[in-house]
Amino acid sequence: MLGISLREAAAAFRLGQLTPTELCRKCLAFIRETSFLNAYITVTEDVALKQAAEADLRFDQGKPLGVLDGIPFAIKDNFSTKNIETTCASQMLKGYIPPYNATVVQRLLDQGAVLMGKTNLDEFAMGSGSTDSIFGPVKNPWSYSKQFREKRKACCPDSNESSDWVITGGSSGGSAASVSAGTCYVALGSDTGGSTRNPACHCGIVGLKPTYGLVSRHGLIPLVNSMDVPGILARCVDDAATVLGVIAGHDPQDATTIQDHILPFTLPDVIDLSKLCVGIPKEYHAPGLSSEILSIWTKAADMMEKAGAKVVEVSMPHTRYSIVCYHVLCTAEVASNMARFDGLEYGHRADIKDSTEAMYSATRRGGFNDVVRGRILSGNFFLLKQNYEKYFLKAQKVRRLIADDFVNAFKSGVDILLTPTTLGDAAPYLDFIQEDNRTRSAQEDVFTQCANMAGVPAITVPAGLSSRGLPLGLQFIGQAFCEQQLLSVAKWFEKQTNFCPLVLHKTHDNGHIDKRQSKSAFSL
Repeated sequence: MLGISLREAAAAFRLGQLTPTELCRKCLAFIRETSFLNAYITVTEDVALKQAAEADLRFDQGKPLGVLDGIPFAIKDNFSTKNIETTCASQMLKGYIPPYNATVVQRLLDQGAVLMGKTNLDEFAMGSGSTDSIFGPVKNPWSYSKQFREKRKACCPDSNESSDWVITGGSSGGSAASVSAGTCYVALGSDTGGSTRNPACHCGIVGLKPTYGLVSRHGLIPLVNSMDVPGILARCVDDAATVLGVIAGHDPQDATTIQDHILPFTLPDVIDLSKLCVGIPKEYHAPGLSSEILSIWTKAADMMEKAGAKVVEVSMPHTRYSIVCYHVLCTAEVASNMARFDGLEYGHRADIKDSTEAMYSATRRGGFNDVVRGRILSGNFFLLKQNYEKYFLKAQKVRRLIADDFVNAFKSGVDILLTPTTLGDAAPYLDFIQEDNRTRSAQEDVFTQCANMAGVPAITVPAGLSSRGLPLGLQFIGQAFCEQQLLSVAKWFEKQTNFCPLVLHKTHDNGHIDKRQSKSAFSL
């Protein structure tokens, strides 16, 4: 039953073909069988079984709370969960148990969704590989697909299977792996510069970053307040739309959310592209773009044109400055946000009693990893009085120009932008860690962080398989608060590619898993 969609599972509950407890136990078994992926930091088995049993009773009485009642979900471990440890994959918050739920978590629970656990991530969401967690890196489930293993063995017969696996992307890699491996139906991640879309692309699932302000950030431990957005990872576009309808809307505890009440919507099965104008940003032909990504990007544009859409080239001239601008603004806000972790109120505290200043220093040195400390130092440098105008203020001005590029493109008549999500498929772990975090983040976020700086919605959809047997994805970027149009186009594309998510087939004694391999019209 784990191969069906969220709505199909809900229908099975209503018809009595399946119970929430049966599905919950199946997911928990999958979590145990795929534990070597390291997707979860905390598995909330007792909580999940209790919530599933409560859902059973509601269905027996014919009174389900909604379409998500009884549906298993997972939460990235930088969202606060009441009475459940929330660590941000950092020594600084290890053992911290929040007294409240993040708004998005509470809204899912209010619908009867069943919490399977908290997922792994780069420490404090600072990374693009999910490799910098104190709990260890997350492994991409596709690393253990039959096709990838056979191709890898053919080209590298001496490769070591125990270390020869590919990254999930990040920083929401645990959430992406949990959905891809079939341990839950949907998962929430956070998206600051692509942290939902990047791992969704590498794991062969759908990743949605809503418009800034559409979904509450209350309870999301902040990285960059002006760019953070709760993101949705799902197996199909319809599932992502269903979850968005539940979590979107005004939250009085988050002043940045829109004031309007958001009504859930259902995506049409028949989608007409004849009145759609699709823009292809010429600046997204970035250095390092793989020939395989370029090929599926071109094929997708041609396919949409044949379906009646108008496809035009657009210019977004400030794209070339975006990754540098993003780095300056990101680290500046990181420096501000990380100041709260001083060892006094909560979290890790060094056993230093010489002075308050010495305790602060030792706490932050022991609580943060090199990546976090490096970003704090960079951000404080950019915010120094003598550097403020030269770096931070200038970056803010460039950010406005980048946002204006999107405004101008949409004003010209373009409805949707079609771009790559990543430069290529998922990198082998041993290759990925050869580069430093900043370099890797610049490479992995090159196509995604612009949408965060502009505040517009974006979604990545699986588009095919690479020659290595790994997922490739494309990104659609829409106009602010036009999620319904964006998701409709994404659903149309999803139906054309016919990409099947990875479905667990068998678990071997050695921990490796065989998967039924996905096929797609865009396979290369």
